[in-house]
Amino acid sequence: MLDLALILFFPFFMAFAGASDLVSMTISNKVSLALMAGFMLFAWMIGLSYEVIAWHWAMFALVLLIGFLLFAGGLIGGGDAKLAASTALWLGWEYSMSYFVTAAFFGGILTLVILRIRSVPLPDRIASVGWIARLYRADEGIPYGIALAAAAIFVYPQTPWMQHVYATVNPF
Repeated sequence: MLDLALILFFPFFMAFAGASDLVSMTISNKVSLALMAGFMLFAWMIGLSYEVIAWHWAMFALVLLIGFLLFAGGLIGGGDAKLAASTALWLGWEYSMSYFVTAAFFGGILTLVILRIRSVPLPDRIASVGWIARLYRADEGIPYGIALAAAAIFVYPQTPWMQHVYATVNPF
């Protein structure tokens, strides 16, 4: 049961955050809080040491500080900053750099796709769908939570969380 929870919990909340950002241009604080609580629960369940947990929280604090500075400068959204920090909490020092490089790559592709879509006229029948119309407007920005979520799901299989699952499924 623990293995199934480890496989599903983190990717579910990341996918939810990405989808939420796509349709509403917001990421609920509840997603970040669930990820933080889930981290503590799963860290305890798989027996992470207090030292390892503290280092994960240090990564969280660093990313949150940087995220809030970027938010204060108007460069990213507040939900993106909190989601990135919550994700870094799960990934720790080992995998956060891979995550941010991957997120930058996915974010670049996402931005190019959205800019391309915005360069063509939006059909009237599609323009009446609220979230699509909002996504189409240039003043709304880019729902970068999609890239953050995709990068997290991409990096997650390499992490100790999934290594724990792999070890219990195939102990050889």
